[in-house]
Amino acid sequence: MATQYEFGVIGAGNAAEGIVHGLLRNSVLLDDRIIASDPSTARRDHFQQRFSIAVTDDNRMLVRESHILLLAVKPQVHRDVIANIRDLVREDHVIVSIMAGVSTGTIESHFPDIKARVVRVMPNLPMHVGAGMAGVHPGRWASDADLLRAQRIFDAAGKSMHIEDEALMDAVTGVSGSGPAYYYFFTEAMIEAGKRAGLTEQQASLLARQSCLGAGRMMIEYADSPETLRERVTSPGGTTEAAIAKLRENGVFEHIVEGVLAAFERSRELGS
Repeated sequence: MATQYEFGVIGAGNAAEGIVHGLLRNSVLLDDRIIASDPSTARRDHFQQRFSIAVTDDNRMLVRESHILLLAVKPQVHRDVIANIRDLVREDHVIVSIMAGVSTGTIESHFPDIKARVVRVMPNLPMHVGAGMAGVHPGRWASDADLLRAQRIFDAAGKSMHIEDEALMDAVTGVSGSGPAYYYFFTEAMIEAGKRAGLTEQQASLLARQSCLGAGRMMIEYADSPETLRERVTSPGGTTEAAIAKLRENGVFEHIVEGVLAAFERSRELGS
């Protein structure tokens, strides 16, 4: 069925904003092929002004006129959102969900009369700067072409990874979906330490932020493991060794592991 829009975004939040930005910045789609819906006038106005795309508060119109449907709403409200559009979803639609914890099977079960083509994705916030990471899993009825189409959407905002076992999508959420927050949190601590050592907030912030950027780029561009890179900067008896020793003494490594696993468990809870 011919549609006016290639990509319909249900839920114009921060994540959806990063996705649309990537599509337009890399010319994967033109602005006249995208529409976004949201109950918030402010969010609709923001999307329209920033991206020059069509906006609406009518999810039903969006579904009728779009080919790919992006479900970018909170997991807790997805049942109500889907109930409102269920009768309009067709088998030629591709449903891309970025709702944490909500399985493809759960989404498919809301459409008992059709073989709903669902692709589940867990992206993260750095999509906004073209450095996102997304785990992608196709549902029961999604084709190989649907998977590739979804990956093309998220590759436009960074990188994507095909996750064959859907049970691992909650682990993706814990590691990369929530992952940027861990780095921000650690950087906050570095800035605070710099201030306590006598630096101004501006000085400490620049030093910590640039260190984060440099460390990240080395992990991406070098073949060495993070462990090897850490060892290369940790001279025996030096300042870095003193810092790492204190972190180990305080159990920071295990606390980080426990934090990531807490995010993993919460993702599983959201899907139950």
